[in-house]
Amino acid sequence: MEDRRPRGRAAGDRTWRGGARLAVCSALGFGGLTFAVDWDAGTLSPARALLWVTLSAAILVMLLPARVTAGPGWLAVRGPLRRRTVRTDSLVYVGQYGDVSAHLVLRDTRGNRLELDPGVLHANPLLWHELDTGVRRSLERGTLRRGTEVLARLGHEIDDTNARAVLEASGLT
Repeated sequence: MEDRRPRGRAAGDRTWRGGARLAVCSALGFGGLTFAVDWDAGTLSPARALLWVTLSAAILVMLLPARVTAGPGWLAVRGPLRRRTVRTDSLVYVGQYGDVSAHLVLRDTRGNRLELDPGVLHANPLLWHELDTGVRRSLERGTLRRGTEVLARLGHEIDDTNARAVLEASGLT
């Protein structure tokens, strides 16, 4: 898959570093504790050390959050193993699956598909703005035919959250 993202300004997930730091600390904590317990029991061997390092690396990969970036007409999600990019100005489908751990699914006219946590959009108004601008272009072009109600609901939720935050910051609530 060829990366044809415009190289202009890009908005990123400003909460990613905290999530990545938590993942690294958790993996290091697990590895350190298992080494310490095994060392104290006198059962630490090279094979067991390799096992603890491997399990710590697996914990890191599982806990490391996906990095979301967006720019004019594109949205990208980069996980530890792969990167997915969609053209937001030529979306054909938007869906939301799940209730407790919901995720948003986006598909574009080129067949590219990505999934992301809507909480990332809640926490990052610039990412939401880039997605919303691309969605409006998709609607103008007539490519987006399924999922507009999902985006409208998500937009209302994000606007309500931001309005509440502004009111609380100004002391009006």
